[in-house]
Amino acid sequence: MSKRKICVVTGTRAEYGLLSLLMKSIKDDSNLELVIIATGSHLSPEFGLTYKEIENDGFQINKKIEMVLSADTPSAIAKSTGLGMIGFADALSDLKPDVMIVLGDRYELLAASFAAVTARIPITHIHGGETTEGAFDESIRHSITKMSYWHFAAAEEYKKRIVQLGENPERVFNVGGLGVDLIKNSRLLSKEKLTKKTGINFLSKNLLVTYHPVTLENQSSKDNMQSLLDVLIEMNDVNLIFTMPNADSDGRAIFNMIENFVSNYPDRAIAFTSMGHLNYLSTLQFVDGVVGNSSSGLTEAPTFKIGTVNIGDRQKGRLKAKSVIDCDSSISSIMNGINYLYSPKFQKILSSIKNPYGQGSATEKIMEILINKPLPTEMKKNFYDL
Repeated sequence: MSKRKICVVTGTRAEYGLLSLLMKSIKDDSNLELVIIATGSHLSPEFGLTYKEIENDGFQINKKIEMVLSADTPSAIAKSTGLGMIGFADALSDLKPDVMIVLGDRYELLAASFAAVTARIPITHIHGGETTEGAFDESIRHSITKMSYWHFAAAEEYKKRIVQLGENPERVFNVGGLGVDLIKNSRLLSKEKLTKKTGINFLSKNLLVTYHPVTLENQSSKDNMQSLLDVLIEMNDVNLIFTMPNADSDGRAIFNMIENFVSNYPDRAIAFTSMGHLNYLSTLQFVDGVVGNSSSGLTEAPTFKIGTVNIGDRQKGRLKAKSVIDCDSSISSIMNGINYLYSPKFQKILSSIKNPYGQGSATEKIMEILINKPLPTEMKKNFYDL
């Protein structure tokens, strides 16, 4: 039996971290052949040239597709998507994979998926069926769902939503979240090793801060970020560990605001363009909570029994553990959220928190299907009516 050629597409550091364990499993399996396409911010010096992290982990990148323009306006994002489609059309024609894997909801993956559909390459979509009402990622995610053949959802509710979109339940699988899987299978660093490697100077209080642009809100993401920074300025006894935003509209403005903040408060703030998934997960062990609007605060932080202050609507609609404190983008609401995170009442509930994204083993479930399920002989899909 010839090996199945599995193409994994990755466009950002965060999604690569989630995919890395699955990629290693594919690489090591005698039934499968791994090919990798790196694109998006992986190839941008501004975002840390994170394709090097992929190579440092022992993977060979088969194709690199440049598509991120040097601006972060809506027009630039649309043009980047168009450039991506051109690049993916050529790459998939050369690689000729049996299956293409994409994870999530970013515009880089929309470009890859459209190119795969026209090339009649079956798409495997991970983390579909989720909702993020504050970002155009919502529309992109559901669009990729309709282009995909196999679906690996992170929870039963998300599986049901994929079926609601007309996908056949026989091709939709609840495998759990890959973030939980990665945590369970990583040898996390000690505080001493982490400090030596990253330069993080942990204090008695520590928060990890990640704020991404909210692409569908009328209020400026810059205004929302300023409200968050105004709150953090007042918390002079808390060490702040910032991770930089994605390459989205307004991303560079937020990037500059964080850089200015860190330069003004170097004794209690540090920023990372890319931490790498091992450093990031290791840091979660030693902080009191996550602040911002990253999905990691919902999908990974609960496994560490720490709180999340979730700002605004970017994650609205996603499943949330009781460790997630929702607030709006006003100064008073953010301040109240962080104060509640540190309150004895809230701290008391953390030990009993359960992560709604499962307990691990997503990689094994996905691998079983990639190896054993018959590939489609044709790409026709009937709309599954409820």
